[in-house]
Order: sequence, then structure tokens, then C-alpha cells
Amino acid sequence: MSLPKTLAEDVARNLVMVARLLDEDPEQAYAYSRIALRLASRVAAVREAAGFAAYATQKYAEALAEFRASRRMTGSVELWPVMADCERGLGRPERAMAMAGEPEVQKLDKAGQVEMRLVAAGARRDMGQIDAAIVTLQSSELASSAVHPWTPRLRYAYADALLAAGREDEAREWFGKALEADKDGSTDASDRLAELDGVEFVDALGDDDDAAPAGAEAPVVVDADDDIDDEDDDDDEDDGPVKA
Repeated sequence: MSLPKTLAEDVARNLVMVARLLDEDPEQAYAYSRIALRLASRVAAVREAAGFAAYATQKYAEALAEFRASRRMTGSVELWPVMADCERGLGRPERAMAMAGEPEVQKLDKAGQVEMRLVAAGARRDMGQIDAAIVTLQSSELASSAVHPWTPRLRYAYADALLAAGREDEAREWFGKALEADKDGSTDASDRLAELDGVEFVDALGDDDDAAPAGAEAPVVVDADDDIDDEDDDDDEDDGPVKA
């Protein structure tokens, strides 16, 4: 559907802001998506953007409605996995599982099929079926040594499921594999590994008072050019209190 030039430009500006803010400020992205939706609700790209903005703010019912509208307009199955995940967000994992078995999944590209596998495994876990979730994630994509954009998340999900099943050694191995593939830091695999290994990170830039032994006074730092005779006490008062 084509829009008048001025209207199209207004819609485009709002969609750009949605894309720019979606990760760092989902609420603001959502606000821009609502403006675009009011301006052009019959444009599939607007409905899709509105869906992702609602999804990012955990408004799953609204997101699902927008994704369905976009799909009706385009006939594409691309949004099928995220639609299934909305069902999970609404507390309906059984519906997500049903969607994982629909013919639409076979029409997805490889990335979409992996995403659907992740959603299905998540639905299994929602239903307390940890072992089934592990089996769901076991696939040629998981076993492959090739690294794709979805590889870190797939390996991470598998490691997390193994850990939930009490298989700690295997989980550690797969968190390590996830970290190897995660060049962009899309997961917290390094933190999970450290947690498993009992490593505790300490903030080296924390307050001196916190680092000082109990009962000890924190050192007072004095500029090398200052005199520290008693007669300079007035200058110290002008500079404000010194924290001990």
C-alpha cells in the first residue's frame, strides 16, 4: 500500500526511531510505534514494527495481534516463531508447541527453524519437561562446528537446559562452546561459566571504605604541592570535608 509522500516520510521517521530504540529503550520505541500505527495501520511493515515494540515491552497479546495482522497482509511465515513465543508469554506453552508442529515451520529458512526449535524447547521447559527440552534442542545445527548468528543462543539454551537437569559437567562444556561462538556478547555465557566455577568478580573501583579492614581508617590523599602544617587547616576547610 502506497502512502502520500509527506505521510510516508512521517511514518518512516517513526519506524527509524523504533528500530533505533528497540534494544536500549523499549518503552520509547513502543511510543514511536504507536504513532506510526495511528498514521498507517494498513501497512504491513508498520504492524510488524508495532508487534516487535509490544513484544519488547512484554505486551504479548498486543504483539501477537500485530504479528497476525502483518502476516495476513503479507502471507509470510517469517513471524511464526515470535508469534509462538508470544503464546509462551501469555502462559500458553501448549499452543506454542502446537505451532511448532504446523506446516508453516517447514516454510521457514534455517534461521527461522532454529528459532522455532528454541521456542519449542522453551515451551517444554515452561511445562516442566526438562528432558524433552534437551531432546528438542539436539539437532544437526547444534552438533555442527560451523558458526552462524543463531549458534551462540542455540548452544546457550542447550547448556541452560542441561544445567536445569542437573547435568553440570555437560552444561559447563556447552556454555564454553556458546562463549566460543559468541563474538558479539549476545549471551552471558562467560558469567554462567564463572558462576559454575565458583569465580566471584570484585569491583576493583569500589569505595575505599569497603576495601579497608574493619576498624582501619581510609588513607587521606594529599597533593604533593600542599603543605600539611597545622596552619593550612583553614585551606582544608575551604576545600570541603575530607572523608576518612
